[in-house]
Amino acid sequence: MREISTKLIIETIAEMCISANCNLNEDVYSALEEAKQKEESPIAKEILCQLTKNADIALQNQVPICQDTGMAIVFLEIGQEVHIVDGLLEEAVNEGVRQGYEKGYLRKSVVQDPFLRVNTKDNTPAILHIRMVAGDKIDITLAPKGFGSENMSRIYMLKPSDGIEGAKQAILEAVREAGPNPCPPMVVGVGCGGSFEYSAYLAKKALLRPIGSHSDKKHIREMEEELLQKMNDTGIGPQGLGGRTTVLGVNIESYPTHIAGMPVAVNISCHVTRHCHKVI
Repeated sequence: MREISTKLIIETIAEMCISANCNLNEDVYSALEEAKQKEESPIAKEILCQLTKNADIALQNQVPICQDTGMAIVFLEIGQEVHIVDGLLEEAVNEGVRQGYEKGYLRKSVVQDPFLRVNTKDNTPAILHIRMVAGDKIDITLAPKGFGSENMSRIYMLKPSDGIEGAKQAILEAVREAGPNPCPPMVVGVGCGGSFEYSAYLAKKALLRPIGSHSDKKHIREMEEELLQKMNDTGIGPQGLGGRTTVLGVNIESYPTHIAGMPVAVNISCHVTRHCHKVI
């Protein structure tokens, strides 16, 4: 049994909040650079250049890539041989978020009640997903999710008879309806199967996969490739001003489901798709 203090969890989460907001992931940066070379529209190409320049400035000066520094989504994979000491896990995660957003001068965007709309003033509470795994470590992924893109996400409770073609149409519909609102080029996470709430979880997890990676299931990989092409054929383009670069990547995760249902969730992200990963 290995003991891990909540003090280490707090410190790690705080650092991750700042890093995720200020440092564009290498896979996203590379995808933008590649898109520059392929883009035919002069306006779209210039926008892509501005996006990478913005990322360069954020990295150099350690300032947020975007003014919306998101709601903190935290994924924890906790080894069964871990014993957490010096406090409660959930409280430690929220304290780490509070410290990170204070220290990093990150915008506080969380309100205490969805109707009364009073700001909590420290960007807590976080959204916490916990999974128990083998081992004696804690695997942490933190994803600050902005809501310009989050608001464009959708869940479809399809019929099994709709099949894979029906799922494709639903996913494409979500992207077309999103249009310029998520600050494209987007990254599209999709969750297929499970239940109503689990499909949304899968879609969120899918966004954490590197751009350019694919499912190891042949039919899902083909679906990812086909949808990426069709989404870019919509002509929405960077920031909705036209072009070939509407979506940088389509990541699909699937899970077993009930014989009577076919849940499909689409979680849309802006080009930044912020996330940070550490193991303690």
